[in-house]
Order: sequence, then C-alpha cells, then structure tokens
Amino acid sequence: QVQLVESGGASVQAGGSLRLSCVVSGFTYNSVCLGWFREAPGRGREEVAALYAGGHTWYADSVKGRFTVTRDNAKNTLYLQMDSLKPEDTAMYYCTADKDYGLDLRPSDFLYRGQGTQVTVSS
Repeated sequence: QVQLVESGGASVQAGGSLRLSCVVSGFTYNSVCLGWFREAPGRGREEVAALYAGGHTWYADSVKGRFTVTRDNAKNTLYLQMDSLKPEDTAMYYCTADKDYGLDLRPSDFLYRGQGTQVTVSS
C-alpha cells in the first residue's frame, strides 16, 4: 500500500523559508516521479514542482528560483525547500507520486497523493 505523509507546513512571514517533507512508502516501481502541487481558496489547484526518475526537475514559473525540490532515497523522502516566501504562496501543499511515465505529466496527474500540509505566509 502506497502512503505519502507530508510535514513541515507552518505560518511564516513574507521573505521567510520553510522546508516541506514527504515520506513515501509502499512503492515497488523502479522509476518513480515525485512532485508537489498546491490548492488555495479562490485560486484553485496550481502545479508547483516535479522530480522525475532521471533527475529532471520542473518548476512552475511562479516558484522558479525560490523553491527547490530534492529527494533523499535512503530516507524515502521528498523535500520542497521554499525560500523568499510570498503571501501568494499560502496554500495547502500536497505531495504526489507515481510510476514515471515521462516528463509531460505534472504532479496533479500522478496517481498517489498525501493529505496535505498547510503553508500560510503573512505580509
């Protein structure tokens, strides 16, 4: 059974940093893609970042240069380092995972997702 458990969400002031973590378990695929998307009231769902099996990364323009997605295979953990946070980054952040089907898919397309962790950025 695949499980994704996020943590690290918090309330911070604009300009601050947070690191989200996502522990992934139950995967048997050799090639796995991982990612993050977010949802906020009034703004809907927004793709954030993806990390594909070959090490390729993808970022939304809105977070490029501020967010970094990485993984620690030994800990089965995906991270999202978020720097220079803005109030518009306020959202529920979801970790997602799936077998790697290629670079055209985005995090919200992935099959598995966690319960989310809330990030609130105040001005």
